[in-house]
Amino acid sequence: MLSFSARHTDSFVERTWRRLTESLVIVVALAWAAVAAAAPVHTPHVEAELLAERTALVPGEPLTVALRLRMAPGWHVYWQNPGDSGVPTTIAWDLPAGIAAGPIQWPAPRALPAGPLINYGYEGEVLHLVELAVPASLAAVGTQTLRARVDWLVCKEACIPESVELGLTLPAAASAEANPASATTIAATRRALPRALAGWQASAAGQGTSITLRLAPPTGAGDPGTLRFFPFAERQIEASAPQTLARAGNTYLLTLPVASDLAGPLPRLNGVLTASGTLGEAVTAATLDLPLAGHVVPGARPDLATTTPVGPHPSPAAAALTLWLAALSALAGGLLLNLMPCVFPVLSIKVLGFATHDDRPSTLHKEAFAYATGVVLTFVALGLALFALRAAGEQLGWGFQLQSPVVVTALAALFFVLALNLSGVFEFGQFAPASLIGLSARRRSLDAFAAGVLAVVVASPCTAPFMGAALGFALAGSAWVTLLVFAALGIGMALPYVLLACFPGWRQHLPRPGAWLGRFKQLLAYPLYATVIWLVWVLGAQTDNDSVVRLLLALLGIGFALWAWRILREGGTRLWAAAIAVALLGVALVAWPLLTGSHEVRVNTPKGTGTAATSDSEWEAFTPTRLAELSGAGRTVFVDFTAAWCVTCQVNKRLVLNDGEIRSAFAHKQVALLRADWTRRDPAITQALTALGRSGVPVYVLYRPGREPLLLPEVLQRQTVLAALAPL
Repeated sequence: MLSFSARHTDSFVERTWRRLTESLVIVVALAWAAVAAAAPVHTPHVEAELLAERTALVPGEPLTVALRLRMAPGWHVYWQNPGDSGVPTTIAWDLPAGIAAGPIQWPAPRALPAGPLINYGYEGEVLHLVELAVPASLAAVGTQTLRARVDWLVCKEACIPESVELGLTLPAAASAEANPASATTIAATRRALPRALAGWQASAAGQGTSITLRLAPPTGAGDPGTLRFFPFAERQIEASAPQTLARAGNTYLLTLPVASDLAGPLPRLNGVLTASGTLGEAVTAATLDLPLAGHVVPGARPDLATTTPVGPHPSPAAAALTLWLAALSALAGGLLLNLMPCVFPVLSIKVLGFATHDDRPSTLHKEAFAYATGVVLTFVALGLALFALRAAGEQLGWGFQLQSPVVVTALAALFFVLALNLSGVFEFGQFAPASLIGLSARRRSLDAFAAGVLAVVVASPCTAPFMGAALGFALAGSAWVTLLVFAALGIGMALPYVLLACFPGWRQHLPRPGAWLGRFKQLLAYPLYATVIWLVWVLGAQTDNDSVVRLLLALLGIGFALWAWRILREGGTRLWAAAIAVALLGVALVAWPLLTGSHEVRVNTPKGTGTAATSDSEWEAFTPTRLAELSGAGRTVFVDFTAAWCVTCQVNKRLVLNDGEIRSAFAHKQVALLRADWTRRDPAITQALTALGRSGVPVYVLYRPGREPLLLPEVLQRQTVLAALAPL
């Protein structure tokens, strides 16, 4: 009896102990699972958290962690290629020593219409998987905290950039179990990730503005249904243009439109192919990496009939512009360009040449034609070069050359030499051999052609009214459109000189030659000196004070060398030749860092922007994200697209935008002020200008909640700005 009782007691103790042990294991496992799933973080439109596939970090074994984003109904975030607009989600990891994070493993995206645009992204809920490499040297004791800063752009009618700090604490142990809270979801996400297309025969061939993707399924394959291709990189396939699917026998032909802003050569076609049916056993998305046969060129820009609040809106005025209206605007802009301070002195000298030459009409006609040819051909060459660079993927616009300190330095030296010539310090004929001077006198058409080229070169820092919309239209069209509009700009600039040459009666109103002519020529030097001062200021805005001093010393050396050359030609000793050589050597040594671009360039960008900072306290630096954020909050936003090298921009700023009444009106209407400084090249600003149908500055835009953006004239007036603000 006692023996039975003892055995019974021992059995009861064993069972009780076993149950307690099992319960303890379950409690520990649940605790680890709770640790492996930190509490989610909530923003106004997204719920975010980090999930671990297993309950612990095991030394030497990789661990998959998922970023889970759950969006509010109707809102979406973006894929690695966001499509027509948007910003992909990014993760910046802060991990314990030795642990390294791999790239985001992106699920297949969906095509998300946004007005006339197509974006690539996710609605509802998405998991972004990241594999962590855990070192074998990690101690299997204690806990480790994984931290990450996650940034995304979430959009509906408006776009809101959001950022959160996430953390996940996991124990380090010799072994780990599957996390009951997330392992199944992570495994399902992993199975659905796009893999290399298996069993199909695929090839891609470029055919100008389109690419044909040939897909031959394996025998017995099911119907793939609707196919869509998502390129990994932006600016390869036009997102908002349709992709057409056809069938030739057992082969599917998917035609892809080439992007209108194609980013350089396209040797391979890389991306994700999705199917509404099947691409294989339970496969609806697969990756493609194919060599591209044939050749491609930028495609046509889609006809966007409506606008979207995501990012800068296309300009209604630009959308309504026709080819012939753009050409007429360019013609008018070219005419007004002659009145700009850069061009007026050069044109005046040519026009006053009528007063000093009593030539036959045929001679004047030939000279006028040569001058016009020089102007038009130089404008066309500049326009086609700009078009070609943009087609190759460069984000450029009118005035792009002035975004380079090298070009600014060279132009400052050229204007300074021209000003010294007008001031009488030297004559260009003193540098040329007698035979060349005689040829120039006999072939005045060559001089006129060179003067036309020079006029366009000195006009490059200037922008006249009517030019902005016309040039934006030209660069958004084909090469022939660009050629026509830039030719019209050149014709407009050459027209005053040609008309004076062709109509002798008009020349009777010109003053007769006399002593005044020499004084007037010297007077014309001063606008050029003023242009030199302005270019020196532009260089300082682009670089630093050291560059300004270098340029001033170089100009001083050039001025001395030209003055000394005149003395030498008038009978000076050889010492003057030595002085000239020393001066030019000094100029070369001082200016070399500026002309080679090796001098350090100032990068004056506020946090989170790609634009130069503004010193005005009321203004913020422009970024598309900041514009979207302010617009999404219901604010009216005024954007000043400007540059230090833009004369019109600076005049508008000082006479209108800095006016006390204008500043008070902005403040009273609670208008947010953004300044897009294009002094140096900035792709984000270039893209924003392109979206507005512009390719240069100045551009002034008033973004009003729920209404079309309002483009103001390039030459601002106080009353124009006040009238635009009055209805707010």
